[in-house]
This record gives sequence, C-alpha cells and structure tokens, in this order.
Amino acid sequence: MTPDTPDPERTRERADGAEAPPEREQPHAWPGGPPGWPGGLPVPAGTPVTAPGADPLAGYPGVVAQLPGASPASRRSAGRVVATTLGVAALLTALGAPLGLLWVWAAPATPVRQTPAGAVYATTQPEQPIAADGWFSLLTLGFGVLAAIALWVLLRRRRGPAGLLAVTLGGLGAAVVAWRVGRRIGLSTFQRLVETAPPGTAFTKPVDLRAGGVDWFGPLPLPHGNLLLAAFGAAVTYTLLAGWSRWPSLRPEPEFDAGWPPPPPAFSSAPGDPPAR
Repeated sequence: MTPDTPDPERTRERADGAEAPPEREQPHAWPGGPPGWPGGLPVPAGTPVTAPGADPLAGYPGVVAQLPGASPASRRSAGRVVATTLGVAALLTALGAPLGLLWVWAAPATPVRQTPAGAVYATTQPEQPIAADGWFSLLTLGFGVLAAIALWVLLRRRRGPAGLLAVTLGGLGAAVVAWRVGRRIGLSTFQRLVETAPPGTAFTKPVDLRAGGVDWFGPLPLPHGNLLLAAFGAAVTYTLLAGWSRWPSLRPEPEFDAGWPPPPPAFSSAPGDPPAR
C-alpha cells in the first residue's frame, strides 16, 4: 500500500484489521525559533481555548520568559523610556527661563503716566501690549518647532509616542515658565511707582500677556491662549517628521547596498549543467 492510496481504501484496510500507517510527525511550529521552543503543541487539536491546560505554552517556562514584557530586561527598558521622557520634558521646561528673558528683550514695554487717579496708559490705544503678545507667540511657537527637530535628531533610539509626549509636555512647561519669568522682570519697580510716584511721572509697564494665561479648576491648572503654541508647534512638527520618515520603526535601520554576495564555487546558473569541481 502506497501513500497515494485513496482515503476510502485506507479506511477499508483499517476495518479489515490491518495495521494503520503511523501518522507523520508534525513539524515544528516555528522552525529556527528560540532555543527550547516546543516541537508541537501540548494540547490536542480541537481543544477549547477555555479548557484547563489549553495554554500552548504551559509547561515551558523558558519560552515564556523570552516573550516581550516578561523579562526583567524589558521592564528595565520600559523604565528607561519613562525616565527619558520625564527628563526631556523637565529640560525643555527649564529652557523656558531664558526664553522668558528673550521675550522681555524683544517685546517693547508699555509707557504709562501717573495721574491722581492712578497710572494710565500714556496713549489712548497703545500698541505695545499687542506687540508683547505677538512676540511671545512667535518665540514660543519657534521654540516648539526647534525642540521637536532637536529631539528627533538627537534621540533617534527613542523616537515614537514617548518622544511626542516628552516634547509636547516640555513645550507647554517652557511656555508657562517663560510667561512667569518675563512678566516678573520689572514688576516690583512698576508696582512701587504706581503707589508712590507723584502725578505726571512717566514710566513703563512690564510685558504681560493679554491673550493667554492659566485658569485654576481647584488644584488643576489649565493653560490657555498663546501659552499652548509651543506645545502645538512641537506636536505638529514631531508628527510631520514621523509621517515623512522612511523607516517604519522611525529609527534608523541598516541598509543593504553592497550588492548580492558572490555565488559559491560549485554554483552553476545554467540549467542542466553539472556543478563546477
């Protein structure tokens, strides 16, 4: 009886009492897989997945330890990603202090004049407060764009959602710090002059925002207005860089550009030719 015998003949042969041919050994589920991988599933075919012992990896602790997320090395890697994200966000937030100094240097102060009723603008429609908002918007938006590009270039191995989260949080924190630092430069002198200067005294009001600020909902701060521009610019730039990346993983991958390797000495490309000796 050959293996080409139809199934009905094999069934009749088994019914006559003849010994059935042994079943072929099932190949390994993953040829060339990691060491210790089982050659076949320990559960019979057709067993419900909810049945006890239906886990195909049951009894193979060495294989389970090699799965992603199950080893201490993978947990350490996740911890490094979290630490890098928080560190980048903290660094960008700290850079908000020099950004606030740059805002004070670029934006013009508003001239005011002391009157018996208090300090008033020196002109009826001053343009300096609008210029302060405009300079702050341009500086923080540019800061977010540059931060996203720098993070994309410098932290190539950390590209992905963690990088996007870090640069977005860092941009938001930098904008808040820049606003708080910039508006306090010269604020104490201005308040002192408002309280003590005689009528007719001319001085300037420090820069401040009219189109942005922080509202508090209990203990939760909620920035709004142009304080969000740095985070917006950083998130959009980082997303565009990810969309234009030629690597699916967003990380640089080795490219094979050295050509095909030379054939072995005994290789012959012509059909029917004997191999070279």
